[in-house]
Amino acid sequence: MPTSYSCINIGSVRAARTERQPYNYLVASDVILPGAVDGLRSDFPDIRETGFFPEEDVERRGAFAKLLEEMKGREMSEIVSEKLDIDLVDKPKMITIRKLSAAKDGRIHTDSESKIATLLVYLNDAWQDSPSGRLRVLRNGTDFENMAEEISPVTGSLFAFRRADNSWHGHTSFVGERRVVQMTWLRSQEDVDRKKSRGSLSHFFKKVLRFG
Repeated sequence: MPTSYSCINIGSVRAARTERQPYNYLVASDVILPGAVDGLRSDFPDIRETGFFPEEDVERRGAFAKLLEEMKGREMSEIVSEKLDIDLVDKPKMITIRKLSAAKDGRIHTDSESKIATLLVYLNDAWQDSPSGRLRVLRNGTDFENMAEEISPVTGSLFAFRRADNSWHGHTSFVGERRVVQMTWLRSQEDVDRKKSRGSLSHFFKKVLRFG
């Protein structure tokens, strides 16, 4: 666990607002320290394909590498555990990174049963006035308008939730740059390995189809 933070404003994470309806989730803002914003912007991986990439498949350097280290620290897991009423501290974690969104991304879903909880940290300088690409906490699996909350993916916004059969979420269709780091706690290391392998294989075939 880092003794000090150069990227994460841990006080803002501790102050996150917790909700219990329609499922357990938390929301925070300003979780990125102001002095880290420029470095995170310049050190963000140069990803040129859509989708989430396992951290091992992208370049991690400078401020961005430090952000991942701080996210994976014990203190983050302790805070999220307390707020979501579940013990995540010793659960295996997986980090994935997205830079570009495709039109099909963001469909309403709950997450697979292998996931226990998920945390998202957004890193976009600003966001458009339209609702496109804004994360929505949803009350069912069919209606984007039946939402409990909407989160803009601007730098420093954080959203985390406890996976459940009704943990519906998603965002309306958006094409373009939408930077986000996702950390997921899973049931077992085998689940982590399987998901990383599947993600890497998927991106390999995308490249083959694109350039073949």
